[in-house]
Amino acid sequence: MVKTFMTIAGLVLCVAGGIQAQDRLQVQGTSPDLYVLHTVKKGETFYSLGRSYSVSPKEIASENNISFEQGLQLGQQVKVPLNNTNFSQKSDAGGTPVYHKVEEKETLYRLSVNHNKVSLDNIRHWNKMTGDGLQKDSYVIVGWLKGSGSPTPSAPVASIPATTPPANHPAATPPASTPTPSNPTPSNPAPSNPAPTTPVATPPASTTPAPPVTKPDQPAPPEPAKTPDSNNASKPPATSAPAGSSFEQLYNQQTGNGKNVSSEKGPGGWFKSNASPGKYYALHNTAPRGTIIKVTNPLNGKFIYAKVLEAIPQIKQNEGLIIKLSDSALEALGTNEAKFYCQLSYED
Repeated sequence: MVKTFMTIAGLVLCVAGGIQAQDRLQVQGTSPDLYVLHTVKKGETFYSLGRSYSVSPKEIASENNISFEQGLQLGQQVKVPLNNTNFSQKSDAGGTPVYHKVEEKETLYRLSVNHNKVSLDNIRHWNKMTGDGLQKDSYVIVGWLKGSGSPTPSAPVASIPATTPPANHPAATPPASTPTPSNPTPSNPAPSNPAPTTPVATPPASTTPAPPVTKPDQPAPPEPAKTPDSNNASKPPATSAPAGSSFEQLYNQQTGNGKNVSSEKGPGGWFKSNASPGKYYALHNTAPRGTIIKVTNPLNGKFIYAKVLEAIPQIKQNEGLIIKLSDSALEALGTNEAKFYCQLSYED
């Protein structure tokens, strides 16, 4: 009898966990066309979806090329746009977290560019990251759905390891948790077909193992060594410094103890970034991700330390460049030229 009860309890919790995992909002598309997918349930209309997702009902109809008078059909999958009205990527944003599923070899910089150039510091803050490394198939918060609605999107992600949301956003319940359907929260609404309430409050822990959680904030190289860029596949990612270390400290660590140091001279360019003051980033074709490069302006002797995010995109406007720097680095180097002469020094 006891064994039968434990088996039933385990099944109930597994079903509830699977339903709850599907409630995660997963962003689709790239800037400027970002959206989430929603599967229409019984009784839902353009108006009810508009209230749940804090967006105009007619905008949903237009996004899906559906006549507003035609209405929605049960089981129909619709795109719900994410825009300035219902989607926030500010550092203090709140609401329902919106996740991005990390693709193979995807970098933090590329993730930012594809999602409205959201600040790298905001991504690190929301996901409690201390480095820039991303793990394939993990989930990373890239923004927040505004409003108090309770959307239930159709994102079957129950079997995928997830990035742990930050503790300072209580509304963002970690995907690995399993609240009971009778106790919904704004970020984990009750499913439309809740599992039957069964006295399962005290089954042994071994019957409900929690799914593994990917933690990108563990001290590690900025990118796994098994997924380097094609331009620097022969080199492993650079060694990372302890959390809180400055780029100058990391540069000294990488180039110290008699290590070989490479030097380059040539033209540099820049790219737009939302990096915090005093943090400079770079694109470089041969230095591994995470390498700190000392960049000097020989015209005035000013220099900065910049962290490599990825390789320089191979497009016409980048021909001949030895480095591209985030825009804030230009001011620190005392130049405002689109292309400028510079000297580089970094670990070989």
